[in-house]
Amino acid sequence: MGKVRKKLRTRAVAAVSVVSALGLVVGCGGSDSGGTGGGKKDGKTTITMGLFGVMGFKETGLLDKYMKEHPDVVIKADVAGDEQTYYTALQTHLAAGSGLKDIQGIEIGRAKELSDTQKDKFVDLAGAAGTDHFLPWKQSQVTTDDKKVIGLGTDIGPMAVCYRKDLFEQAGLPTDREEVAKLWEGDWSKYVEAGKTFKKKSKDDKVAFMDSSSGLFNAMIYGNSQQFYDKQGKLIYETNPVVKDAWKLASEAATSDLTAKLRQFQPGWDPGLANSTFASTVCPAWMLAHISEKAGPKNKGKWDVAKAPKGANWGGSFLGVMEKSPVKKEAQDLVAWLTAPEQQAYLFKEIGNFPSSQTALEMPEVVDAKSDYFAGAPIGQIFGEAAKEIPDEQVLGRKDGTIKDIFSQGLTLIEAQGKSPNEAWKTTDKRIEKAAG
Repeated sequence: MGKVRKKLRTRAVAAVSVVSALGLVVGCGGSDSGGTGGGKKDGKTTITMGLFGVMGFKETGLLDKYMKEHPDVVIKADVAGDEQTYYTALQTHLAAGSGLKDIQGIEIGRAKELSDTQKDKFVDLAGAAGTDHFLPWKQSQVTTDDKKVIGLGTDIGPMAVCYRKDLFEQAGLPTDREEVAKLWEGDWSKYVEAGKTFKKKSKDDKVAFMDSSSGLFNAMIYGNSQQFYDKQGKLIYETNPVVKDAWKLASEAATSDLTAKLRQFQPGWDPGLANSTFASTVCPAWMLAHISEKAGPKNKGKWDVAKAPKGANWGGSFLGVMEKSPVKKEAQDLVAWLTAPEQQAYLFKEIGNFPSSQTALEMPEVVDAKSDYFAGAPIGQIFGEAAKEIPDEQVLGRKDGTIKDIFSQGLTLIEAQGKSPNEAWKTTDKRIEKAAG
């Protein structure tokens, strides 16, 4: 039961905005409503929301459902298709103290920066009624040093390996997802070794084993408590063995001609999916919708999903309530409802946004979910198990998203420009120092 229906594009793609991002920048609040646009008038409570990408609340009708159940509430949601545009506007509004919504979406790559620099602008949601159901590591991402919680978790991005059964078969590798998972069980270096076997035995030298080394790098680092920063906010990527080992293995994949040299979501990657130019990709749960759309109907059933060597997370978001909101209590009630297990399970069933709620992970519509496109893969079980393997604490830093992108660019120097791993590391180090030093 509970087969996921792909109705909307993943947030990784620039979604069609429900309203123009310009509307987010301008804001719609009046002076009599605290500048958020929300307030109470004539027996009605208006709550405004600033969202991005496909968080799903408006698109799936959840906001309409809430208003139907609460006829005295009116919800006005502005949705920016591009998260970067959204966050730039949010920073502007936070600095100006005006133009904010009652509820603001927070992307994981921005969570630490907002927790450190803007926590006083957000309502503390720690201990709010009915909010003890989240995965521990999810809430740790928006918890300040003094234990203030600036948001409640929406989705997450537990990771697996998506692979082409037909391409594995023609290279003499197993195709059953259980057997495939055993190829690299417990160790990402085994995934690279499987790639070397694939390269040696493949009957088509135009097909690479994996799309890019950066996907491998991300999967390796995000399965650990600390990546680029320590708990004190100090940059540790230069000495952290987790990052060094991930760079070494990803570089090995790049220099061993195991990749198609296609960075995920960059030009060339979508055609690579459609034209079968690579046999596997490290995939967070939210990526499945994108793969099935871009690989197209002709490749339905050829793709499958296998458990990754180690649980890791890439992506996710939160909903925070602004301290300046004149309807804080009502906004908190709405956020708690939208992130409750039942709503998280519904969003997964409708659009594939994977729940951050431990309770939702045990619900039949999640546990029993299978994907028709990915050969009937039990995606609820595979991604749910990966989510539970992630350490209870995830240490983020202010520039986590920026640093991740810089490392991806650094690995591209090896893949696409022929730079040595040492040269690429030096360039990456300089870029990080400039961006986050």
